[in-house]
Amino acid sequence: MPSRHRFTLLSALCCVALLSPAAAQVALPGEAQIGPRPFYLVDKMKDGALKQKLSQCTGPFRRSDFSIGHRGAALQFPEHSRESYTAAARMGAGVIECDVTFTKDRQLVCRHSQCDLATTTNILSVPELAAKCSQPFVPADPATGRKASAKCCTSDITLAEFRRLTAKMDGSNPNATTAAEFQNGTPRWRTDLYANSGTLMTHDESIALIRSLGAKFTPELKAPEVPMPFDGDYTQEKYAAQMLDAYKAAGIPASDVFAQSFGLADILFWVKTAPEFAAQAVYLEDRYEKQGLDAGKPATWKPSMAELKASGVKILGPPIALMLTLNDKGEIVPSEYARAARAAGLDLIGWSLERDGPLDKGGGFYHRSVKRAIDRDGDTLTVLDVLAQQVGVRAMFSDWPATTTFYASCMGMK
Repeated sequence: MPSRHRFTLLSALCCVALLSPAAAQVALPGEAQIGPRPFYLVDKMKDGALKQKLSQCTGPFRRSDFSIGHRGAALQFPEHSRESYTAAARMGAGVIECDVTFTKDRQLVCRHSQCDLATTTNILSVPELAAKCSQPFVPADPATGRKASAKCCTSDITLAEFRRLTAKMDGSNPNATTAAEFQNGTPRWRTDLYANSGTLMTHDESIALIRSLGAKFTPELKAPEVPMPFDGDYTQEKYAAQMLDAYKAAGIPASDVFAQSFGLADILFWVKTAPEFAAQAVYLEDRYEKQGLDAGKPATWKPSMAELKASGVKILGPPIALMLTLNDKGEIVPSEYARAARAAGLDLIGWSLERDGPLDKGGGFYHRSVKRAIDRDGDTLTVLDVLAQQVGVRAMFSDWPATTTFYASCMGMK
């Protein structure tokens, strides 16, 4: 080929590479692609100093450990799928979550709960696997008021069978009369645009992927929904140890792993058997469910904050609503619960931002303690600011990590 033609061809290829949308989406190490949503939220904020500061923030936007991908980027991508994890990393999540449970043959996989396959995968569309569900699909019956239901557990199937499934957006239609209708129940504020072929992940696969994406790990040991010991001798302790053993086998430093559990016994087991991991294990707060814990009444907290600290707990993971309240002026402020946790020397990691859907009517579970102060989507950033600056959370779970990444970058957080 004549040299002039070679130069022209090389020039053209260079230009194609520069202009290619795929090439343009490749971020440099540490960079984040936050998209339009954070700016939309800023535009929807109430006027004030915080809005003014955030509206002037144009980047650069960087990966931050403050930003945790809750099940990945579950606002738009099927939770705990390869696509969801990848999206979270691109949005700058410095830490990504795999909820860990086990299959019939004791292999660890990423699912929010052991028995959610009917609402988060296509299992009901695979007849031979649907037949193995703990409770096969039952249609709704308007005459009796019965709602449609199904219960399909990872422990009902083997790892090989699990691999045959695809992920979908979490949701179900309680009025369904067919399995296909039952699976078509995505909440209106999410989307099925990216849910046609969500790739399920084993725990080991999630470790390899998240490491390749340059992020850290927060695996949650999910409470079994089958009697333990399972299958004769698979105890809770073996299950808890197996989860951490996967990181050891992969050569992941304990400092990069934030192991979680709603079971205090799991945390204390790690304190005794894996202190290097327990140093930043997260005790997920559920005393409000089991004990009727009141965020404003320390006497209801069993064990107390001081007792948790003395037992070896370093990080507490409460829902947003438990950490916030309203003062006499109707302003969002830290709750007594949050102040007591910090006073006891406990770090806080909150869950989960952007989980309630649109906030125009005050939000749902996650904002219930400050509902009267919430009336627009922009209040997401107001809540986040109180959690970061006044409560002092060290990190936040979010269903759309671009929001927490944006905030962390704009506020100079790591």
